[in-house]
This record gives sequence, structure tokens and C-alpha cells, in this order.
Amino acid sequence: MKEIIAVVRMNMMNRTKHALTEAGIDGFFAHEAQGRGVGMANPHVLQGAASGYEEAVALLGEKGKLYPKRMITLVVPDKAVKSVIATIIEVNKTGKPGDGKIFVMPVSDSVRVRTGETGEKSII
Repeated sequence: MKEIIAVVRMNMMNRTKHALTEAGIDGFFAHEAQGRGVGMANPHVLQGAASGYEEAVALLGEKGKLYPKRMITLVVPDKAVKSVIATIIEVNKTGKPGDGKIFVMPVSDSVRVRTGETGEKSII
């Protein structure tokens, strides 16, 4: 089993939700999140700030701007990982910075509280 965490644009959440459901993935969590990537700041502004130009520093702000995102968390059988990733990419890819990130981590076990089922039986 694998845990997949996807960070996507807020306005893409409904499309992502429908695409995952159509791909057979009905169970997942969605959380409001804020963040920024390394590509979110103009490199010329960063250079200006590093050189001490006050205008550039003002554009960046003290801590840098955080952008609203959605973080989707799901646990799937190993055989579904590639399909889930392809679905998320297909729906969210615009080719512009901020399209999101996908992280995949191993899950050693899971337990369905209601029945006590463990392993893949507890997630499908």
C-alpha cells in the first residue's frame, strides 16, 4: 500500500475529486493548505532582494506570500499508484508554476476501525 499526498490548486479540487471517483478511488481526505514552491518568486526579484534593493524586498514581503491550495491524501493498493498519479496529473497540469506536487510514501499497514480488517482489505 502507498499513501499519496497531492497538493493542487484550489480551483482544481472539484475536477480532481470527480476524476479520482471516475478512476475508482472513492475514499480520500482533502485539506485546506497554504504554501509556495521555489518557482513562485520571480528570479529577478530574488536577485534584487539579495543585492539589497528595497523595492525587491518589499515585493517579496517579510516571509514571502503563501498561496491557497488543497492537499489531498489517499491510501491505495500498490497496483493503483501509477493510475492515481496519472489521473491527478491529467486533471491538474496547466504547464504553469503552481500546478502542484505529488508525494508517494509506503504504508506498512492500516486497520478499519469498524470491522478490524487490516491491510488492503481495510482500504478497498
